[in-house]
Amino acid sequence: MEEIVKMAKKSPDISRPQTSSLIQIGSGTLIERIVSILEQARANVARSVNSNMVIAYWLIGHEIVEELQSGEGRAGYGQKLLNDLSERLSKRYGQGFSATNLRYFRLFYQSFSDRVPEIHHTPSDELVLTQEGALDDMSKALEKTDKLTGFSPNLSWSHYRALSKIESRAERRFYEIEADRGGWSLSFMERQIHSLLFARLLKSRDKAGVLALAQQGQTISQPIDVIKQPYVLDFLDLPDKAQLHESDLETAIIENLQPFLLELGKGFAFVGRQYRITTESQHFYIDLVFYNFLLKCFVLIDLKIGRLEHQDVGQMDMYLRMFDDLKRGEGDNPTVGLILCAEKDEIVARYSILHESQQMFASKYMLYLPTEEELKRELARERDQIQAKQQNNQDH
Repeated sequence: MEEIVKMAKKSPDISRPQTSSLIQIGSGTLIERIVSILEQARANVARSVNSNMVIAYWLIGHEIVEELQSGEGRAGYGQKLLNDLSERLSKRYGQGFSATNLRYFRLFYQSFSDRVPEIHHTPSDELVLTQEGALDDMSKALEKTDKLTGFSPNLSWSHYRALSKIESRAERRFYEIEADRGGWSLSFMERQIHSLLFARLLKSRDKAGVLALAQQGQTISQPIDVIKQPYVLDFLDLPDKAQLHESDLETAIIENLQPFLLELGKGFAFVGRQYRITTESQHFYIDLVFYNFLLKCFVLIDLKIGRLEHQDVGQMDMYLRMFDDLKRGEGDNPTVGLILCAEKDEIVARYSILHESQQMFASKYMLYLPTEEELKRELARERDQIQAKQQNNQDH
């Protein structure tokens, strides 16, 4: 394998191939196929090294925890142990073994202490939750799930170090599944963690849906599964002020379409802006139109700078009916409508078609990345309203 790596690092320049020296067999030239093999081998070596380091750090964390438990009666023993261990390891292996890193190894083991120290190769969509969740309504159910052996070969040590900081086991498992399945970079995973993606997706789910989200990651089977409360659009870099116009918001979204698609979630493809629908007498223009290939339906988005009004709900209802009648194709499911607004009027939401609709939704958007406390307050407020709505439905 070392020879393969050395050869790959010295792979020939194929930017100006000499045709007479290349043998054409099947698709691509011989040299191109060999280079492909070597590049794949290099990638596999790098992945193998990373995976083995993840296991090594877990085992080091285990040894530190065991030693600290046996010496917990001695004052200051933990700090002295880490400092001495750091000094000796650094002398032998160089950088990477500071006392801070050793604490990360310890936290890594404590967060994933029920794992078998090996790399699993189970397809990500077959992963199951390893242990009970921290949320009260999940704990008993999650205790009954099978244990997951090992760690993902697709996640680096940096991924697992970031995951170790998440206190909730159910939430930690969700991000691990999604990062593994979606090939998330470290920076993208950290943004999703900081913007409380897990909590924002919990908003519209019952207990069974909450458990499924923690066990399987985000699965899309009905329109409500793609809705977030709220949407965080900090990447638009727009001022959160009264002078902002809806056209400014729309233009900023188009100019930042890739991150907006990532914020929307799985399965979305952009169709058009100011999408025209023509009837016998006039034209209508929908701000943004997407197609979700998981739900197999169009998704219409109406942008509102201010508070949600009943006219906005009526307009979206009309758009949905028109779009289904004039644009929906054979095999498409009913069109979904999403009103993105700066503020939600709960009276409008409660007494309009939004209350019972399975195809139309209203969500608040935020133009800045809020603090964790701000998001928690926002989510708590939304959760109380959803619970009140559910109670009202039961009473009737």
